[in-house]
Amino acid sequence: MPNSLLSPQKIVIASRESLLAMWQAKFIQKCLGELYPQTEISILGMTTLGDQILDQSLSKIGGKGLFIKELEQALEDGRADIAVHSMKDMPMNVPEGFKLAAITEREDPRDAFVSNQYANLDALPEGSIVGTSSLRRESQLRAQFPHLQVLPLRGNVQTRLRKLDEGQYAAIILAAAGLKRLGLSARITALLNPEQSLPAVGQGALGIECRADRTDLVELMQPLHHQATAFCVEAERALSRVLGGSCQVPLGAFAEIINGTLELRGFVAQPDGKRIISGALNGKPETGITMGQQLAKKLVTEGADEILAALVPADGWK
Repeated sequence: MPNSLLSPQKIVIASRESLLAMWQAKFIQKCLGELYPQTEISILGMTTLGDQILDQSLSKIGGKGLFIKELEQALEDGRADIAVHSMKDMPMNVPEGFKLAAITEREDPRDAFVSNQYANLDALPEGSIVGTSSLRRESQLRAQFPHLQVLPLRGNVQTRLRKLDEGQYAAIILAAAGLKRLGLSARITALLNPEQSLPAVGQGALGIECRADRTDLVELMQPLHHQATAFCVEAERALSRVLGGSCQVPLGAFAEIINGTLELRGFVAQPDGKRIISGALNGKPETGITMGQQLAKKLVTEGADEILAALVPADGWK
């Protein structure tokens, strides 16, 4: 039983200060409070570089790490014990000295179509403006709906919804998990199935990070670790890692366990959606990482490397 471990006097959770990030931190705080009632669990809210630069797409300003670095600094300094992240914001390689202590059970991994006027993507008239700052979503939209305009959309969930409500966009695409967690399910006009929009790596799952030397924390977090979700997310991350996955690459990967079999799908695309290389593999859940690597290599042999070579800047990824 977790309670038989010597519970620490206090645990400090580092979190971004957006409403969604704070919901996630409070959710983990509540779970830990139920597991370890003797422990004082507090949240250290922080503003990251990714929260501050809102006028450019993530792919242009350096990608996922922008939401993570300040939180990891707090772990390193000892100001915080654990950090809670959306798994889709976690860089594919956890920096040296840090460790993913747990991956929580996944919320709905799908993308959500949000519009005040139109029922779904098919209903959008030619030239309609759809907002997203994800190259993954953009490439899939452009491939299926070349008659639509896809424009960048940054900011937290509330800001994005406000821009839609102001009429700047006919529709926007957001992660369903974030809307559901914030109690905004009513704003979801339609859910996009993975055939329409393959989710991002780790979408819908939370990751709990700590310093690699804090084996005590890794043990304390184990009750929050959801093995089936972890098998899926690790398979997705393995695929992305081989392909250099970041916000600068239009890439999607999604795994689910159906009747005891892990089914992994992945794709790499040109941002304009004119060329998409996709594939799938099935296997045992515990072999997910190997499957992710295999599927990535299969995509490379089918031409994904050509797409990636055209996307990588001459001086490499920042």
